[in-house]
Amino acid sequence: MVKRQKKHKSFFEKLRQRINIIIHGVNTPAGKIFDIMLLGVILLSVLLVLLETVENLDNQYHDILVLAEWVITIFFTIEYILRIISTRKPLKYLFSFYGIIDLISILPMYLSFFIPSTKILSVVRALRLLRLFRILNLGNFTGQASELKLAINASRTKITVFVYFIFIISILLGAVMYVVESKESGFTSIPTSIYWCIVTLTTVGYGDIAPITSLGKAIASFIMILGYGIIAVPTGIVTAQIANSKSRRKLFAPNCPNCKSQPLSDSAKYCHNCGTNLT
Repeated sequence: MVKRQKKHKSFFEKLRQRINIIIHGVNTPAGKIFDIMLLGVILLSVLLVLLETVENLDNQYHDILVLAEWVITIFFTIEYILRIISTRKPLKYLFSFYGIIDLISILPMYLSFFIPSTKILSVVRALRLLRLFRILNLGNFTGQASELKLAINASRTKITVFVYFIFIISILLGAVMYVVESKESGFTSIPTSIYWCIVTLTTVGYGDIAPITSLGKAIASFIMILGYGIIAVPTGIVTAQIANSKSRRKLFAPNCPNCKSQPLSDSAKYCHNCGTNLT
């Protein structure tokens, strides 16, 4: 018998494997420690960006805040490079959702050399907090997010028609208010009147423009009441779609044999919660 010789891994391959276990490992002790530490650094970086916009604090601790932001940016840069090196498919990571977010989170500080105002965009690092679901392995939350996404996609036609209807209503009521009210009350043009109608219809009510005539106030009251009904419509459409999807799954889709959870769609091949093959 011919004994197979063991393939010796190079130093780089062993190092890459160890980095992969630490950075990408979810269930390993080292991976969990790294992920928790990463989450803390992300929270700290977002806090620093917020504090820098407070004038009194920025005047007093500007240099310290900037230094801390650069230290964190360098840390994120090294982490980003290590993620690329340690994965077997670098391009897959680079163009993945988390890969793009990781890149965007470090770019603002480097761009600030050329455009100082871009540094404030570092607050986009808050998106990296989405890694919490991966760190804590919250499969149920991921499943609920996927379910909501499917419901919104299924309802997009109805919602588009509804928004189009609201757009037309805003133009018509805005034009009416321009005719009824005077320029003295702030309705100086139809676009301005449409802006007022949208603000009132969405129950925001900035108060920068207000009707002064009795007829104008009556129309405004009608728009306010209409606004409460309009807010409920998109919510009702999505809720009905979620309820319909759940009913269909109970009728047609079997539970996962491993964790007993319902699949997100009738054609699902794997369980969204534990990954068990459903076929």
